[in-house]
Amino acid sequence: MSEKCPCGSRRAFTVCCSPYLAGQKVAPTAEALMRSRYTAFCKSQTDYLIATHHPSTKQPDDREALQKTIRNTEWRNLIVLNCQKGKSRDKTGVVEFVAACQPRKLLLASTSAQTTNSKETLMQLHERSRFVKENGQWLYTEGDILPDYQPKRTELCWCGSGKKFKQCHEKSNLDSINDDKA
Repeated sequence: MSEKCPCGSRRAFTVCCSPYLAGQKVAPTAEALMRSRYTAFCKSQTDYLIATHHPSTKQPDDREALQKTIRNTEWRNLIVLNCQKGKSRDKTGVVEFVAACQPRKLLLASTSAQTTNSKETLMQLHERSRFVKENGQWLYTEGDILPDYQPKRTELCWCGSGKKFKQCHEKSNLDSINDDKA
């Protein structure tokens, strides 16, 4: 059975983001580029992240910062919330997404200490990313970090558990609030 792509497309990695990461194809849309960049974080593909970052917003320490993020973060789930423009004929695009992640230090600690609740160590990155298309290639320019995403109670939780939000992180958020009041 083929490995599923980390980007959440439900497609096999070999026919989804792998051709982009390998340089065999360019992402045809801003959303495809965003998904492939998420996959690059999951697969430790720093070169791809740098190659798909617009030169005008690159920083001298990008490689080091990206490698540190990759080393210290376990990416768990991706949900694309909204896309504005960013189609194959557009020149600009905006993609809003939520990525669930867990710091590796906490992940390692939770495997040795059975009392750690993995829900408590999961975090989310809710971002609105901007992209431009130049010379036929989509490039990431910058993103705005947004407040934590709160799905409707009956929607799937952002963490990737497959549970409804009301049975997952909404419940743990309410439990935390009640603990604080006690």
